[in-house]
Amino acid sequence: MPAEPTPTGAHALSTTGGAGAAPQRLAQAALRDLPWEVGIAKPDPAIVVDGVVRTFGGLTAVSVDHLEIQRGGITGLIGPNGAGKTTLFNLLTGFDQPDGGTWSFDGRPLGKLAPHQVARLGVVRTFQLTKALSRLTVLQNMLLGAQGQKGESFLRALVPGTWRAQEKANTEKAMELLRRFKLDAKKDDFAGTLSGGQRKLLEMARALMSDPQVVMLDEPMAGVNPALTQSLLGHVKDLREQGMTVVFVEHDMDVVRDISDWVVVMAAGKVIAEGPPESISQNQAVVDAYLGAHHDAALTIEEEDRVLAEAEESISREEHPDDLRRPGRPDEKGTDR
Repeated sequence: MPAEPTPTGAHALSTTGGAGAAPQRLAQAALRDLPWEVGIAKPDPAIVVDGVVRTFGGLTAVSVDHLEIQRGGITGLIGPNGAGKTTLFNLLTGFDQPDGGTWSFDGRPLGKLAPHQVARLGVVRTFQLTKALSRLTVLQNMLLGAQGQKGESFLRALVPGTWRAQEKANTEKAMELLRRFKLDAKKDDFAGTLSGGQRKLLEMARALMSDPQVVMLDEPMAGVNPALTQSLLGHVKDLREQGMTVVFVEHDMDVVRDISDWVVVMAAGKVIAEGPPESISQNQAVVDAYLGAHHDAALTIEEEDRVLAEAEESISREEHPDDLRRPGRPDEKGTDR
């Protein structure tokens, strides 16, 4: 861990980036010199979480004292199964309500807002299990993501002239996004006929129909064919290049290292570490809680011998249970046979 680094991200933003710098460099410059500390303040946070707690019965699923998400960057949220990552997503986007705490987007409180209200403010999400409507076409799914559609009003729907131009503009925007995600050839296919990876692409494209400022992706690579993984990764990076803030849940550490500007680690509902991707494998708390005690560290000869001996003994006991009472060993009464 760096020795007493000075948080000069805001200064770095102005000296190394500049107005014309790529969003990736701006985000990395803003975060470069921050200490690797839980709850560290960010130069320009888009989302701020304070004291959010969610319990289910006697189980505390989420207990986050303070967390800030840097604007314009890609933040990876990692942790073992049951760490509370998806529950935190649900809380921040209005799909669940906490027992206590506050959270805000651009200084505006999001507590007690319904999911559609959160989305209208510019915070949208995707799901680990995609929510595409299988009996609607791909294009119809896309049109559902457009905001402020005049034709949704009963009275206006009776007067096509009031919404026809907007519907045409929405269709053109949807087709542009489908071309970008290489789904335009599927526009008239039912969403239920798409592969798992194509549904992930569709859900991400549909989220962009609302022109969001923050995109939250829950395991976007889960169940995706390797052939589509690189395509998805490219699209996630492209969101940052368009100035959006991205938060994503992922288990593949290679993916996390590849696209993240900052990583937040959760375990047992709490944030146990924060830092750039390269810092995570150096944090002992993360190694013990998530990556495994021997991650990136070779066992000593003595440790290897001990592990092998224990494994061989365990296998021997399973295969030859009667040998436990073979001659020379004490019997159940404590006497030798």
